[in-house]
Amino acid sequence: MSAEGPTSSPELTPPRRPKVIKTNQQQVLLYVVLTLLLSLATVWAGRAMLHNSETLTFAVGAPNSDEALFAAKLATVLKNNASRFRIKIVNNADNAKALAQFDRKQADLAVLRTDAKVPLRARTIAILEHDLVLLLGPGNRKIKSLAELKKKKVAVLAAGDSSLAFVRSILDIPDGPDAAKIQMAPPGATLDKLFAPANGFAAVIAIVHASKAVRDKGYEQVARRGGFTLNAIDEAKALARRIPGISGETLTAGTLSASPEIPDDDLDTIGLEWLLVTQSKMSASTAGELARTVYENKSALGLDNGFASRIEPASVEKDAFVMAHQGAADYINDDTKSFMDKYSDMMYLGAAALSVIGSIFAAIYAKITRIAPEKASELSTAILCIGERIEHAHSLDQLECLQDELEGILRGAVIGLRDGTISTDGLDTFKLGYEFVRDDIGMRRDYLKRHAGDPEQAARDAASRHDDTNVVVVKTAQSA
Repeated sequence: MSAEGPTSSPELTPPRRPKVIKTNQQQVLLYVVLTLLLSLATVWAGRAMLHNSETLTFAVGAPNSDEALFAAKLATVLKNNASRFRIKIVNNADNAKALAQFDRKQADLAVLRTDAKVPLRARTIAILEHDLVLLLGPGNRKIKSLAELKKKKVAVLAAGDSSLAFVRSILDIPDGPDAAKIQMAPPGATLDKLFAPANGFAAVIAIVHASKAVRDKGYEQVARRGGFTLNAIDEAKALARRIPGISGETLTAGTLSASPEIPDDDLDTIGLEWLLVTQSKMSASTAGELARTVYENKSALGLDNGFASRIEPASVEKDAFVMAHQGAADYINDDTKSFMDKYSDMMYLGAAALSVIGSIFAAIYAKITRIAPEKASELSTAILCIGERIEHAHSLDQLECLQDELEGILRGAVIGLRDGTISTDGLDTFKLGYEFVRDDIGMRRDYLKRHAGDPEQAARDAASRHDDTNVVVVKTAQSA
């Protein structure tokens, strides 16, 4: 036997379990952050897939037509507002061919006047403009009714040839010799020239944009020369009932001329509407978003000539000439989705992503990366090692070192059980080993005190004790 036992100090064993706690906490924090980030990325990707850029084909007439210029303005507004919509403008020879293209489902958007043949699947997004029908007589001549104009020569002053058929329909003149008397005014013709005796026109029916009529100073100049008389169309309500697409209009005093005032009082007439239409199959969300863009940017969509300068909401009445698209109607009626309705899909997607990703990271932490708590039974080995070194302690100082080491293990076990770094597995074994070694140290301390002056007897007793201790240690190790 060696005369000197091992000298160890609990201070030589650095604490390592608190580091385990910190490492596990860092892992949990990292996984929580990763879960949130990946969930947000999933929601963003889902939203991007649902709201990816969409190109809308806009069928229009000639490049310099009002509808073509409006389409270009709308494309610019959508681009400036960073909208997900993009406008592809497709020009045609005239607006009738553009509507035919729309009717063949080769376009998503078009502009139509309500006297045109309306495609079956057309739905209104907004009313862009009103056309006024002005019944003008030469000089001071009053025209009491449209029936007076049958079999008389009438000039139609309008931008397109389609207005000729419209005038013949409101005059109720069928095809034949009388229809030939209704003629389109030559390009660039003025009221003065049309009412000249050489032309022989009994009346001029002008079809003009309401916004343009207010700005046109030509009527005031001709009126000062006594060149025409503006007449009411008393049959306005009857015509609106008889011919679909016609609307009753009221001209307020001074609309065409302030001095002289024309008309000098409110005057009834008829009119037509220019509608921005889309396919009925367009989703309600797309139509609603498009309607919102149009209504909120009215000032930017008006043309220099006044067209579309007074955009109005589409008619949501069931008997409207062209029904409003459901998405536009929802926006007009303020039936748009609430925050929860609008973003419920994203919220459900986020909750699902959070649950799945969180479960995956929880499983990874629990099964792979987490530093598991040390079992209490594993500490029994260290206790038994102290028990084996008791026989080599031949002084009280050496024995005190072993006692301190034993108490250090106990203290660490208590702290570990408190903070979770040590589990209760094998706690009974640990307790049994601790009590055995503690009692053995006490017995060895008593022995050393009794035989402090008899080294030879101490050596013999130590040898005998060594044999007994080995047997007990072996039994304890087996039980562990």
